Amino acid sequence: MSKVALVTGAGTGVGKAAVLALAAKGYAIALVGRRVALLEEVAAEAQALGARTLVCAADVARPQEVREAFDGTVAAFGRIDLVFNNAGVGAPAIPLEDLTYEQWKTVVDINLSGVFVCIQEAFRIMKSQNPQGGRIINNGSVSSYAPRPNSAPYTATKHGVLGLTKAASLDGRKYDIAVGQIDIGNAATEMAMKMASGVPQADGSIRIEPLMDVKHVGDTIAYMAEMPLDANVLNVTVMATKMPFVGRG
Repeated sequence: MSKVALVTGAGTGVGKAAVLALAAKGYAIALVGRRVALLEEVAAEAQALGARTLVCAADVARPQEVREAFDGTVAAFGRIDLVFNNAGVGAPAIPLEDLTYEQWKTVVDINLSGVFVCIQEAFRIMKSQNPQGGRIINNGSVSSYAPRPNSAPYTATKHGVLGLTKAASLDGRKYDIAVGQIDIGNAATEMAMKMASGVPQADGSIRIEPLMDVKHVGDTIAYMAEMPLDANVLNVTVMATKMPFVGRG
């Protein structure tokens, strides 16, 4: 019987890379997201690799839709062994004082509250299934540790995800639920392609930043997923080697 994974934000970028890497490892996969057409395209690619798939239209900022996606996955596949909390958004890159409360709240609802609700649902299912337990991987981003200019909502929520990862890792032990986090820097996705044309730096300059193939992110997630539940990658950073993150820019 193949293991079962649920991936949020599965229609593009890092989510898609994770789906395809897990499909290659033999997982059955529930693809969760808001844009069904994109999810179906990725599901078709996963099926071509031999995976069983389920497409779940859901917004992680809506708890009832999250519960329906998790319950639908169990109904289709019998259990959930892995959850990759990947769905996320950013606010416009404008000065902090010019952001609206609605722009702030949108990022918090998806990036932080959405991850919390998905962790709750994963715990609910994983603690009661037989055999008990599972693994949760949160997408933290290198913004869990260091901000970019004009990124207060995104940075704050990703710091929050880091705290959630630690708390859930501790609380999940008694249920054999392993919780870890992947922090990604400059993977070549649609969201990050602006790096290739130049982005603001902490010193006020605009610089082009190196990118890495997003496949490396998918491969890292698959590595974390394949570990036995008595071992856990609590935090891992996967980044373009020459991006301005380590050191002073």
